[in-house]
Amino acid sequence: MSESIIKLENIVKKFYIGKQNELEILHGISLKVSKGEFISIVGPSGSGKSTLMNMIGILDRPTSGSYILDGIDVSSAKDKELSNIRNKKIGFVFQTYNLISRTTALKNIELPMLYAGVSKNEREKRARELLKLVEMEDREKHFPEELSGGQKQRVAIARAMANNPAIILADEPTGALDSKTGRLVMDLFHKLNKEQGITVVLITHSKELASETDRIISIKDGNIISEEYGGGTIVK
Repeated sequence: MSESIIKLENIVKKFYIGKQNELEILHGISLKVSKGEFISIVGPSGSGKSTLMNMIGILDRPTSGSYILDGIDVSSAKDKELSNIRNKKIGFVFQTYNLISRTTALKNIELPMLYAGVSKNEREKRARELLKLVEMEDREKHFPEELSGGQKQRVAIARAMANNPAIILADEPTGALDSKTGRLVMDLFHKLNKEQGITVVLITHSKELASETDRIISIKDGNIISEEYGGGTIVK
């Protein structure tokens, strides 16, 4: 197995710390993901999978435990450093697309590069290449409201790829799509994983989608309860 790109050690997440109604959502989660792996994290609502996704995506900090992301210890990084690491290392794809409505498809894709200080010409060139990759090059001047759900999600995937991230973190990416369009989106993730070696972490409640990934991490009540590798389950 290749080296770990994600290494979570004993991650605990609590809310309302020190108060009477203190709530512990994650109870000491440890997880390693190898470079180029395509994994899924599955669990029912309230299982802690969204909180775990926020930890992996460094959108939130753990209460305790350590996190090494692509060789960087992010548990001790300052907020500004975290923002830079997140922008360069992780591409996010959400169920609701999160596109900026007043901005064209091309400009939406350029946005992460703008934050990363990439020049205007370079941004436009890369954004057009990415639109071609997701087969949306004829829609570059369209605004989100002029696109179907599947088209919006393909633009969102192109935007997630803008800064050549090491990881794509996809949270229920097909949740708002019909099955045919969802299939196209999943095929695109497989293509990026196989052809570009991008590590993909899929958060889903769908066992069917999860079965397409290299490894299925099942989470319940803030604990990893099992890991499944293409057929064999290891119960924690």
